[in-house]
Amino acid sequence: MVVAGTRRDWMALDEEAWTRLALELGEIIAAAGGSWLTIRAYEAGEDPPPPEAVRCPHEVVAAGGRCTVIIDPMSDGRERFAMAMRNLPPGAVIDEKAVTSVLYEPADVEPDLVLVLGPPTRLPPSLVWELAYSELVFEPISLSELRPEHLEAAVEDYHGRRRRFGGLDP
Repeated sequence: MVVAGTRRDWMALDEEAWTRLALELGEIIAAAGGSWLTIRAYEAGEDPPPPEAVRCPHEVVAAGGRCTVIIDPMSDGRERFAMAMRNLPPGAVIDEKAVTSVLYEPADVEPDLVLVLGPPTRLPPSLVWELAYSELVFEPISLSELRPEHLEAAVEDYHGRRRRFGGLDP
């Protein structure tokens, strides 16, 4: 997952620029063995346009179909969580698996890696559920400065980590 920019920043990119960015980043994730990449707004920002006003494709298939890139302008993790709960089928058993299935849809897994474009001293409000087991990599740059090399470096950093999934070292 890449978390970057405000919805106003996102408005500066047209659909063609979004598609190009998604294809470039999707290629990197596919090469690293991933099948999903979500790009999400860091926060709404001041005087934000509504999420539906952002001109971006919702999904882009990259790397010959090996990676699906989901572009999600929703910047409030609490609202995303509430929306996911509303999308649970009536009478569904509410457990972690059910919540995850509607929260990440159409992806079928939670992110292993989250590249956050912003300061390492503040967590984005767009992340709520993902913070439990995802590895975070911070890059103090703006959305307009994002290049494929930043995601490549985050993937390399991720591969060098020893994941504990919330556990403690012995």
